Amino acid sequence: MAGVLYGVGVGPGDPEYMTLKAVRLIRENEVIAVPGPVAEETVAYKIAVQAVPELADKELVPILMPMTHDRAVMEQNHDEAADTVEGYLKAGKNVVFLTLGDPTVYSTYMYVQKRIEERGYHTELVSGITSFCAAAARANTSLVEWSEQLHVLPAVHKLDSELDLPGNYVLMKSGKKMGQVKEILRRSGRDVVMVENCGMDTEKVYHSVDEIPDDAGYYSLIIAKEAKE
Repeated sequence: MAGVLYGVGVGPGDPEYMTLKAVRLIRENEVIAVPGPVAEETVAYKIAVQAVPELADKELVPILMPMTHDRAVMEQNHDEAADTVEGYLKAGKNVVFLTLGDPTVYSTYMYVQKRIEERGYHTELVSGITSFCAAAARANTSLVEWSEQLHVLPAVHKLDSELDLPGNYVLMKSGKKMGQVKEILRRSGRDVVMVENCGMDTEKVYHSVDEIPDDAGYYSLIIAKEAKE
């Protein structure tokens, strides 16, 4: 029997946000894959090991997924990741692949899952708390109310957007282009809150565009809401 690949969301940073199902799967399986060159140094591992201390004794498999916009390099990385995972599945071992937040939201894990499915193996997704839901809770505000729409954008890829659709916006992956993102936010006239490193020890909350530093980190998430009259 071939093993099963589980894509498991560990939430955005606070280990108490991990689901009971995520904790159970980590405990029940021996092979744990994490995105990064050194497993113990990855953010996903550092979150999960706080909720499941026995993770430290598992067989940890680092999966190299460097950040790049080069399509050829990305394809090669994803193919190599799938090859590594397939080796364990072929041997009849389940693989629990940890990923930040929820694996269905802008997760590089999904590229690996698609390749594994194409090779004939069974996969399952385990939802985790998304970064934007956790950030809204941390900011003590709603994302949407009544009939409002919610638009979720990877900001670094949408620098030409004017945020002019009705409803509220979530801007993810804003860190590298924060100066440009802030200009878009100013022009929009929206009420803005940003949470940096949500749920982590280095978490910071900013309540206006002017408060947001230009050198904000990669894990910076912005909620831009229609201004209330």
